[in-house]
Amino acid sequence: MKLFTKYNRINISATIFTFMLGSIAFYFVLDYVLTRQLKETLRSEQFEIIHFIEEHHTLPEFQNTRNQWITAEKSSEKIKRPRFQNSSYYNEREKENESVKQLLFTVDAGGQNFLITVNKSEAETEDLLKLIILVTIGMIALILLFNYLINRKLINKIWQPFYKTIDDIKTYQVSDKQPLQLSKEQIDELNLLNDSLNKMTQSIYREYAALKSFTENASHEMQTPLAVIRSKIDLLLQQSELNEQSLQQILSIEDAAQRLSKLHQSLLLLTKIENKQFVLNEAVDLKKIILEKIKEREELIDSKKLKIETNCKEVVLSFHHHLAEILFNNLLNNVIKYTPENGTINIELNEDFICFKNDATKEALDVNKIFQRFYKPSDSRDGTGLGLAIIKEICNLAGFDISYSFNNHQHIFLIKIKTIE
Repeated sequence: MKLFTKYNRINISATIFTFMLGSIAFYFVLDYVLTRQLKETLRSEQFEIIHFIEEHHTLPEFQNTRNQWITAEKSSEKIKRPRFQNSSYYNEREKENESVKQLLFTVDAGGQNFLITVNKSEAETEDLLKLIILVTIGMIALILLFNYLINRKLINKIWQPFYKTIDDIKTYQVSDKQPLQLSKEQIDELNLLNDSLNKMTQSIYREYAALKSFTENASHEMQTPLAVIRSKIDLLLQQSELNEQSLQQILSIEDAAQRLSKLHQSLLLLTKIENKQFVLNEAVDLKKIILEKIKEREELIDSKKLKIETNCKEVVLSFHHHLAEILFNNLLNNVIKYTPENGTINIELNEDFICFKNDATKEALDVNKIFQRFYKPSDSRDGTGLGLAIIKEICNLAGFDISYSFNNHQHIFLIKIKTIE
């Protein structure tokens, strides 16, 4: 959920709740005021009647209207204090019952006691109350609408620098050879965030630069001693007086030097991949690379009498050509190496996935360790143990999802891919 959406929900909910409480309070206050005004009108009629009787000693002629009428009845009862009461009557014109507010009091006119009842219809008061409530509800709805629209426009404008910061972070690459530089804004909290991000990325960039420099220097420095070792081995092998034991020892040294060289190259490649030193912006034809890599290994495939079954469609990815070659080199080397003689290798490629299957003579590999560095099956001694780890890192860099499974005595490597639309 977006922050703006969450804020609007909270803001609108709080506003509606506040307006509801205010409307309820307003209703009761308004009802009280209108009722009091109605009572004052009835008291005013009472004072006029009493004043007329004091001057003329007789009851006045009452002028009744549709909304107000007065009745006088002889009564033996005397009311010490005038009282209000609620009643109702049937309105013939409107064909409905209407509420009436009554004021009852007694007067002495011409030596006789009269019970005076002043009736005032509450229909107008109720209509006025309803009208005011409807107008209030309409005003609340308009206020909520304008509040939402203004907030939407205002908040989008206020949060524009924040979204700019997010975009800058998304597009930032530590390999750009410069730290992130976020601009100063007019909002203190955003400046605090930008300053923290600037400091953090500067620290990351310094660590990245130091690691990159170390990797490059280590790579360069290791090449020289490895080259010296190889040249010395070649010189020793050319000596004719070597016995069998010495020859085997020299060959063992040569094998170790080759493994060290491969290990060095693999670790260097892993470091470059992890540091995102490869830009995946080339249109790469996966089918073409797979077929080329299979052709390069024809002699090895024939020597093991392996059967290669391919079902490859034309698939083009936004990728890095060199990484694609490394990916399929490692996959093919792995499946050829662990497929027994006369075994079968299945390769399938389409817009959704890449699948490598190969026959197996042993049980499944450890799913939790297979993509870890230096992992080797118990029966494997050669190799660096980094081939599948490199495959995993390449997939992570490209946003692919790689998985391993074992079914029907076959090792299965499945890579879910993203094609160019």
